Amino acid sequence: MTQADQRRSLRGNSHRATGEPAPFTPDDFTARMARAARAAGEAGFRGILATPGPDLLYLTGYAPVAVTERLTLLIVPADGDPTLIVPTLERPDAEAAPAAERLIVRDWGDGSDPYRLAAGVLDAGGRYAISDSAWALQLLGLQAQLPGTGFAPLTTALPMLRAVKDADELQRLAAAATAADLTYGEILSVRFAGRRENEVARDLADLLTKHGHSQVDFTVVGSGPNGANPHHEAGDRVMRVGDTVVLDFGGLKAGYGSDTTRTVSIGEPSAEVRHVHEVVRQAQEAAFVAVYPGVTCEAIDRVARQVITEAGYGPHFVHRTGHGIGLTTHEPPYIVEGEKQPLEPGMCFSIEPGVYLPGHFGVRIEDIVTVTRDGGQRLNETSHALAVVD
Repeated sequence: MTQADQRRSLRGNSHRATGEPAPFTPDDFTARMARAARAAGEAGFRGILATPGPDLLYLTGYAPVAVTERLTLLIVPADGDPTLIVPTLERPDAEAAPAAERLIVRDWGDGSDPYRLAAGVLDAGGRYAISDSAWALQLLGLQAQLPGTGFAPLTTALPMLRAVKDADELQRLAAAATAADLTYGEILSVRFAGRRENEVARDLADLLTKHGHSQVDFTVVGSGPNGANPHHEAGDRVMRVGDTVVLDFGGLKAGYGSDTTRTVSIGEPSAEVRHVHEVVRQAQEAAFVAVYPGVTCEAIDRVARQVITEAGYGPHFVHRTGHGIGLTTHEPPYIVEGEKQPLEPGMCFSIEPGVYLPGHFGVRIEDIVTVTRDGGQRLNETSHALAVVD
């Protein structure tokens, strides 16, 4: 997905008549920056510094055409007007961004010092939360100009900045999940036996694109013993009857992420595979039922883990139960032990327990779930049954 595609996706370049989400408006971005400013002040920061990537896109709708060593920096102070610092050659694009009319735009030319320009806008003795995606070169440049200023990663400082989605974001996430569901429905009719993993991975990518994804981020196809590697990269292994296959795929549609996993069997599965799959299904269901406002992220992880542990497979559940999703496919909140953040309506995250038996097979089931006032709601609706494919 090019930077231009990303900008068009977020701005909702398709018309309402097509069923695509409507564009975000300048008022949407103004409200986001105001919330960010309040959150920064409440957390003891002088403001937020957003560099090219999901934070800048979320707050302004601006995705630079070229992400380079040239400093592009959004400064959202806890008290005051937001300022966007851009290279002179990119100022026309910045001024065309959805939120541009609500920003002070300042530019710098090649040969000048952008960090000195930024330092003039920042509090020399304050603390700022800065995007995780900031280049080390740029952070060091700011530190050199502002040795008395403190910086903290935005994900650590304000982990919930993008975690609670509004209605328009939820619409995009639901559309992405539906596209992933349609992809799964079609992949079940594709032949697996006698084909290589990477061939089915290409089928998944083609189907995601067919159903409206502008970007495909991953297509995990883990067959037989490869399924015991949670992040197996589809390779040249030829699949055969009797294999269990983990299918984990997703990407971006209308600027927002999809991510779903189902496990299938080529031909009739063994009794052991059926048993492990049922354990994982029960763990996934138990964790989903536990979703409710005020319940902590780690409590959801514990519910899934308890089911798998009591079945005797605890050591073979080797990753967290889930992760947030939005403009990126992995972001806060993280559904993992130690994460005490309470769930809030509007949060979206995966629930994806798994069991991985090295040298044999793996099983994982994953849905994207959003928190409502009454509990959890699945955005993925495909069957959790162990499908049999040819």
